[in-house]
Amino acid sequence: MTIRENNSKKPGSALTRREFLGTTATAAAGFVIVPRKVLGGPGYQAPSDTLNIGCVGVGGKGTSDIWACSTENIVALCDADDEQMARFMTQKDNKPEYQPKYDKAVKHRDFRRMLEKEKLDAITVSTPDHTHAVIAMTAMKMGKHVFVQKPLTHTVKEARLLAQEAKKRNLVTQMGNQGHSKEGARLICEWIWDGAIGDVREVHVWTNRPIWPQGIDAPKEIPSVPPTLDWDVWLGPAPWRPYHPAYLPFNWRGWWDYGTGAVGDMGAHLVDQPFWALKLGAPATVQASSTKYTKDSYPLAEVITYEFPARGKMPPARMIWYDGGLMPPRPSVLDNSRMMGDDDGGCLFVGAKGMIMCGTYGENPRILPEQLMRDYKRPEKTIPRSPGIMEEWIAAIKAGKKSTTDFDYSGPLTEAMLLGNVALRMKDAKAVLQWDAVNMQVTNLPEANQFIHKEYRAGWSL
Repeated sequence: MTIRENNSKKPGSALTRREFLGTTATAAAGFVIVPRKVLGGPGYQAPSDTLNIGCVGVGGKGTSDIWACSTENIVALCDADDEQMARFMTQKDNKPEYQPKYDKAVKHRDFRRMLEKEKLDAITVSTPDHTHAVIAMTAMKMGKHVFVQKPLTHTVKEARLLAQEAKKRNLVTQMGNQGHSKEGARLICEWIWDGAIGDVREVHVWTNRPIWPQGIDAPKEIPSVPPTLDWDVWLGPAPWRPYHPAYLPFNWRGWWDYGTGAVGDMGAHLVDQPFWALKLGAPATVQASSTKYTKDSYPLAEVITYEFPARGKMPPARMIWYDGGLMPPRPSVLDNSRMMGDDDGGCLFVGAKGMIMCGTYGENPRILPEQLMRDYKRPEKTIPRSPGIMEEWIAAIKAGKKSTTDFDYSGPLTEAMLLGNVALRMKDAKAVLQWDAVNMQVTNLPEANQFIHKEYRAGWSL
C-alpha cells in the first residue's frame, strides 16, 4: 500500500476548524453557521458545513460506517489489512458520488500515524472489540470527536475510562448501536413510561448468536503472516500470539483476547432496549451459566441473570440473557401464528398488566395480549426522533450538542453487558457476583476482579 501525505492547506478564515468545531463551552451553548462570504469568498465551504473525518476499520461494519458519514470530508481511511482496504475501494456498492472522496483519502495501516499526520475533527472506529478503547482514547486525548462501533469496549474498566475522558473533554461521542435511533426503541420507552403494561419487574433478552466458532482451542499451526497484513497493529494491546486466519477478518468475535462473545456483539442492540426503557443503570448482582468454554474462546451458549435495584419510582428488575439458541419460555398470551422476536433475537418485557415484545433492534414492538394492544391509547411522542445513528452524531458535532447514545449512556450500558462475561468466567454456576459500581469491583469474589480489565501488551496503554 502506498501511504500518501495530505499537504493541502485551508484557504480563508483565521478561525481554525478546531476553534470553530471544538468542544468548548461556547459551542455547547449554541452553534452559529458563518456565511461563506465572511470566511473565504465564492465557492468556499465553511468549516461549519463539513467535518474532516478519519475512518479506522474499513471492512465489515466499517464499510457501512464510512458510507454513513460520506456526506462529510473523508480525509483518511485506515486498516491494518490491505486486502480489506482494496475490497472496500473496489466494491460495487460504493455510491458513485462518494467514490472520489475515497480515492482522495489518505490511506494508512496504523491509526496512530493517521492521527499524527492528518488534520481531523472526528474519527469512526469500526475495528475488532479489543482495539476500540486504545483508538478512541488516543483520538479523544487529541481533541477528536469519536464514533465507536458496538460494543464500546473490550473490558468493563475501558468503558468507564472512555466515558470519563469524553466528559472531561466535552467531546461529542456515539456508540454504533443503530437500534437506538429507530422508531421502535422510542415507542417502547414511551409506552413503558406511560404505564402501558404497568410496573416491569422482569425482561427476557435473547439472540441467535454466536454465528461464528466458539468453545474451541486456539489453532496450533503457525502459518506465515500475509504481506498485506500488519499483524502487530491488528493485535494492538492484545497478548502476542502467532497469526492465524482463524482470528480474522470475522471470527475474532469468539476469542477472549479479541471479541466479547455473543453478549458483547448483540447486547448493545438487545440490552439497549430494557436499559433505556427501564433506566437500569448498574446491576447489583450478576450470575451466569454456560456450555463448555476454553481458555481461548467463549462458550456456545449461555444464560446470564442480572438483578437491578429500584430506580426512582421503578421497582427492582431482573434481566435474563440467552444466547446460542437458548430462549425464554413462550408466553401463553402470544398468538401461535406470531414468532418470538425476529430471526436474530428479541426482547420480552413482563409487566404487571401485560407484556411488550420486540425484535432485535427494538423493531416492531407489540403489546401482549393482542386485546391490550388494540385497546391501548398511545401517548404523544415525547422523545425526539433520530435521523440515524451516524447522522445524529454528525449533527450533534456541528450543533455542539449531545447525541442520544453518547458515552455517558453507552459506557454504563457496556459495563453492565460485559459484567456478564466476568460472571461467566467464574467456573461455579452458583456464583453470584455482587457488584460495587462506584468502586468498580466485585465485593464477594475478589478473584473475579482480574477480569474487570486486562493487561496490555508492552507499548500499548490508555
